[in-house]
Parts: sequence; structure tokens; C-alpha cells
Amino acid sequence: MGCSTSSLNKEHSRRTKKIRKPKPWKFPRPVTWSQLVQMRDEFWDTAPHHGGKKEIWDAIHAAAEADIELAQAIIDSAGVIVHKPDMTVCYDEGGSKYEIPRYVLSEPTNLIQLS
Repeated sequence: MGCSTSSLNKEHSRRTKKIRKPKPWKFPRPVTWSQLVQMRDEFWDTAPHHGGKKEIWDAIHAAAEADIELAQAIIDSAGVIVHKPDMTVCYDEGGSKYEIPRYVLSEPTNLIQLS
């Protein structure tokens, strides 16, 4: 009985990675905050059309907008398998792949600051 429990724990810990914010990155061209928000909105509006389950997309969306601790809880409770700790590549339990652009997860270093 102890063996099955330990193998389940190993399987769970192997599938559950600690998430983190993406490392600093630069967008191909400088963008304003409003352009970034528009690109994010367009991504989330079209994301479910790229395959996968809507509820997984919703969980990833909620996690992307949450602080890191809440994001981890959302990902874990939704059964999302994080392939890359920055959440740019995730899978659901059925094996569907979810690719998330960095601009959705964090701000680029060349974000134009308007006064």
C-alpha cells in the first residue's frame, strides 16, 4: 500500500512544477501599455480556437493575471501540467498543448512609458 502512495506522490510532484514569472525579455518593437493590453485581449479572445479545453484556457488566463502564489494554486487545482516554469508551455491531463506568449505573462523591457 505504501508503494502505490509513494508512486502517486512521485507522479504528482513530477507533473507539478513551481511556476515563476518569465525572465526579462524584449519585444521585437517597442510597445505602449495600451498596445500590450490590446494584444493580450486579442490573444485571450482567440486562444480557445487554437484547441484544448476552454476551462483550461480560463485557468491559465486567471493564473496569468494573478500573483505567483495564487497562480500556482489555480494551475494546480485545474490540473494544468506546466512544462516550462514560466507557463509559456502547458498541457492538460489529456495531453493538449497550450502555448502562451510571453507578452501575456509579463511586460517587455522595452515597454514605452507614456507620462
